[in-house]
Amino acid sequence: MKTLATLVTLVGCLLPALALAGQERKPYPTMGKIIRLDPRFDELVPKDAAIEKLAAGFKWSEGPVWIKDGGYLLFSDIPRKRINKWKEGEGISVFLEPSGYTGSKPRGGEPGSNGLLLDAKGRLVLCEHGDRRVSRLEKNGKKSVLADKYMGKRLNSPNDACFHSNGDLYFTDPPYGLEKVWDDPARELDFCGVYRVSAKSKKITLLTKEMSRPNGIAFSPDQKTLYVANSDPEKAIWKAFPVMKDGTLGEGRVFFDATAMSRKKKGLPDGLRVDHQGHIFATGPGGVLVFSPKGEHLGSIETGVATANCGWGNDGSTLYITADSNLCRIKLSTKGKGF
Repeated sequence: MKTLATLVTLVGCLLPALALAGQERKPYPTMGKIIRLDPRFDELVPKDAAIEKLAAGFKWSEGPVWIKDGGYLLFSDIPRKRINKWKEGEGISVFLEPSGYTGSKPRGGEPGSNGLLLDAKGRLVLCEHGDRRVSRLEKNGKKSVLADKYMGKRLNSPNDACFHSNGDLYFTDPPYGLEKVWDDPARELDFCGVYRVSAKSKKITLLTKEMSRPNGIAFSPDQKTLYVANSDPEKAIWKAFPVMKDGTLGEGRVFFDATAMSRKKKGLPDGLRVDHQGHIFATGPGGVLVFSPKGEHLGSIETGVATANCGWGNDGSTLYITADSNLCRIKLSTKGKGF
């Protein structure tokens, strides 16, 4: 009898675990479609690749970043001023709230954190719309401000950022986090800039103000080129800037023009990532557009909704995508730069 009771107890303990394991094995629903324009696309995106919908119900998801130490993804829900955490088998939980805006005065618009990234020490860096700054979350839970003013004037609303291998931080500053956007009376700068924060001197340098709505930003693998998206419906382009030895930028060139495309498909040039071979995975009209290093459009990962950003995760061959109210992923044959 004692043995039977022990067996019943063990089975009772195992059943919930087995049920949970069964849920984890259940496939995620899929969405969108894959558009193949060039045979080289097949070397990056497998023939059987699908866009998996991992979670939904967000107001506007953004800024996905993979946390290797822990094996989970963080991403922003901008209107809700929240950073969410997603982990396989556990789903969604709140990582940080509020994020992006810590003021006491209620406000509308897009006040939350936007782009997220990690520095060389694994600390989370946040582009904070409402607080109009780039900050770093320290290990003790406090924040350090990395950039909030240029020439004594408050930034518009830092949007996205990337690090150079020397530790310098490059970021974009459009007006989307201001409650009335460009027409907001609190705006202090009369341009939208791309900036660099020196790792050594902490000085903030304006690199260019030629782009009307600079947004996503990333380096080529050799760091000789800086790609910047422009999320302006009148000039929906990506530009490529040569990076000088002193960290400044040379004259930019239009890498790809999607203005006509943006009139037919949802979305504008937004976040972007680069794989280890130099291919650019850029959110834009339709979903994620995939470009060769020369700017050839090889194909698209079309989500069917306005798509904000993307980021590498797991072993580097999974691309996580924040698409409107959804969190998605697709498994690729290439790997992200740095993995």
